[in-house]
Amino acid sequence: MSQTAPPVDAMPFPQRLEWSLDPTDDAAQGEAVHTPPPEAGNVPRVARLMALAIHFDGLLRRGEAPDYAALARRGQVTRARMSQIMDLLHLAPDIQEALLFLPRTQKGRDAVTEHDLRPIAAEPDWGVQCEAWRRLLKQRSSDAGNGQPPTG
Repeated sequence: MSQTAPPVDAMPFPQRLEWSLDPTDDAAQGEAVHTPPPEAGNVPRVARLMALAIHFDGLLRRGEAPDYAALARRGQVTRARMSQIMDLLHLAPDIQEALLFLPRTQKGRDAVTEHDLRPIAAEPDWGVQCEAWRRLLKQRSSDAGNGQPPTG
């Protein structure tokens, strides 16, 4: 006993499917698109530099850039400056994460600068680095509490 399939036009399925991944199309179809307002303040420069160092490290690892000199040329900075930026990768992972999630600077100078981190990054022991990081944060929070601009 064999059965024949019903004709395609007799099936209850739509013959043509359409969809869009464009969020503006969702809004046009009546679905609300919720875009949060931008946060006030500026992302600290050292957070941007940390993200840049991680990105550049990925380029090097994937072979998309042969060395620091090529990255320096691409970024239009000196090789020395590129080395300073890449030295942020020598920081303990906890410090790197903390840098990436520093609060935005509302006014004045950033509380932590890349220059502040150079001696910490030069320390090979991550435990010693973390202690130095805690001291730096404590110093900067007490400076801010005294109404003084951060030093450095």
